[in-house]
Amino acid sequence: MTWFDTLKRGARTVRDRAKQVDADVGLQGSMAALIELAGLRYALDPGAQWKPGEPFKLLFAGYAGTRNTGADVRVEEMIRQIRFLLGDDLADLSILTIDPERSKGYFRTVKQLHLPQIFPRFVFDTVHQVHGVIACEGSMFKSKFANALSTLMVGALGVAAAENKIAVGYGGEAGGMDPSLESLVRRYCKDALIIARNTESQKVLGDLGVQTRFGTDTAWTFEPSPPAVAEKMLKDAGWDGRTPVLALCPINAFWWPVKPDLQRGLAWAMSGAYDSAHYDSIYFHKSGKDVDDAQQRYIQGIADGVKRFRQEQPVFVVLVGMEMLDRSACEALDQALGGGHPMFISNDWDHVEMVALIRHCDMLLSSRYHAIVCSMPGLVASAGITMD
Repeated sequence: MTWFDTLKRGARTVRDRAKQVDADVGLQGSMAALIELAGLRYALDPGAQWKPGEPFKLLFAGYAGTRNTGADVRVEEMIRQIRFLLGDDLADLSILTIDPERSKGYFRTVKQLHLPQIFPRFVFDTVHQVHGVIACEGSMFKSKFANALSTLMVGALGVAAAENKIAVGYGGEAGGMDPSLESLVRRYCKDALIIARNTESQKVLGDLGVQTRFGTDTAWTFEPSPPAVAEKMLKDAGWDGRTPVLALCPINAFWWPVKPDLQRGLAWAMSGAYDSAHYDSIYFHKSGKDVDDAQQRYIQGIADGVKRFRQEQPVFVVLVGMEMLDRSACEALDQALGGGHPMFISNDWDHVEMVALIRHCDMLLSSRYHAIVCSMPGLVASAGITMD
């Protein structure tokens, strides 16, 4: 055997072992170890302890900094509620953000903390310095989108609970979980309180021994920009001010979940391979011909329905990307409809403008939950297209 054959065999062995390593499970194990350590640390150093009359330090743990309109809107409303209850003199609030540049100007009076990509140690240190945690992501406990995001929720709540601090999930949801994530929730969220936005989530969490209360999504009461702002957005895009407006909110419905992949991450860093599926760092969307074919059927199905509807009723069609990731889906749907339709994508417009826009429409067809939620106070007729 030549040295080259030996090298090739070694490379194959590394690749095979990389495939066997589940980075999600590794992240969960790291977070679990630090939650356990937080319980031991508490006996020696209880960390931040609130005293009457002092500002109350609350950390919001969620999905900020991705220009996801729904995630930002619901958290803005939570912050408004806490500020109303405590007053700004007694509310010392901070929030985790994936990208401070993308969340710049959001969350007034709240300190933004940059969340690192490998976050367990950061969560362990940060929660120690506050009096309580509010987990604020809607898809709080699910493997549908990204186990890493749910691991962050469990980590923040778990460390807070281990240190006898407030640990609340607000307006969250629970669904199908991989066994490792389900085990993490069962073990470390039993001393947290989750205010769930539907009874199905209460059932899932109840079966895991997690305390719940029934609530709703906080985005209902969010106040956007005035209607005049939305009217100008539409007129600048070609609306005549009279024709009914139909908003379409497509997504990339089949490229979830996002999962870490060390092998693809290395290939992407070295050659740019897998770029179309790359999410961030070593995280990649689900990809492949089956994903592309399913997405094409989804887009074409929406387009065909809209074309039939337009034969019966004149409408001014706009495409709305509630998250910056939705841009490619909006572009594909625009082409399937013949091209030339106005597009409003969340990294071009702030959340107050996006919500004002959809409330100023007459009809909404959406695969984004929060597009429907945020449109309802404007009495917009809406329909949802599910992906599962």
